[in-house]
Amino acid sequence: MSPSTRQNTLYKVTFHNHTKVYEVYARKVAASGLWGFTEVAELVFDVHEGLVVDPTEERLRDEFGNTKVLHLPMQSIIRVEEVERKGQSAIRDAATGEKVVTPFPMPAKPR
Repeated sequence: MSPSTRQNTLYKVTFHNHTKVYEVYARKVAASGLWGFTEVAELVFDVHEGLVVDPTEERLRDEFGNTKVLHLPMQSIIRVEEVERKGQSAIRDAATGEKVVTPFPMPAKPR
């Protein structure tokens, strides 16, 4: 595999995190130097100018945006897929599989 092909390789990583299932995209996935962990690096997020289009993407960027390498316990990983292009990142409820939607902040009710 040439270096440019490796650079363009994209993985969709699905893993358990507490009571949620996360779907994130990354450029590198490998066995970690930490025994029993998988290394996920170079996370890929959509970059939107101005208006936030996807609150889930924004939430994932807030949580993992400054992460250099994510070391995931092997037993938390559900699937690693090599994909041709990035889809929509997601956070799902582990029990139902439904997407977790962050409610739009509403002003407090007047007393």
